[in-house]
Amino acid sequence: MNTHAHEPFIVDVRTNAEYSEMHLPDSLNIPLSGLKRNLAAVKDRAQERPVLLVCRSGKRAAQAEELLHQAGIANTQVMEGGILACLERGEHLNRSGKKVMSLERQVRIAAGGIGLLGSVLAFALNPWFLVIPAFIGAGQAFSGITDSCALGMMIARMPWNQSAATCPPA
Repeated sequence: MNTHAHEPFIVDVRTNAEYSEMHLPDSLNIPLSGLKRNLAAVKDRAQERPVLLVCRSGKRAAQAEELLHQAGIANTQVMEGGILACLERGEHLNRSGKKVMSLERQVRIAAGGIGLLGSVLAFALNPWFLVIPAFIGAGQAFSGITDSCALGMMIARMPWNQSAATCPPA
């Protein structure tokens, strides 16, 4: 008999860097960008235990839940408010002491930097460079409307945000 049958299998879908900074004890880091590669292992564990999905605020965990539901894994739950809510409640988190930049902050820096670069190039070289900040602005508006972020998904795939680990066998 499985002694952990009622305890959830906690999957943290943040980037490896975010997870390394702080995470829930007994959680496993499977970044959202690598979740499809680890569906079989998650499915195996989900047969025995419910799956609790965690991210920084809940948005990526909700995307992971949708992906798992499409793969036939139904016994999932998203931790409302994510790690930020855990911090507010004073829950125990494993911490490395090393501060990392959240994915959301990386997206804001990239979007702002690209927009600024396009504006400077338009002013200094050619007004056609205004297409760059317009494209970034349209992308951010689309992101807000659809609650998805292509730039965020691209940044999550950057080497500093990747995890070399895969889900170990149950």
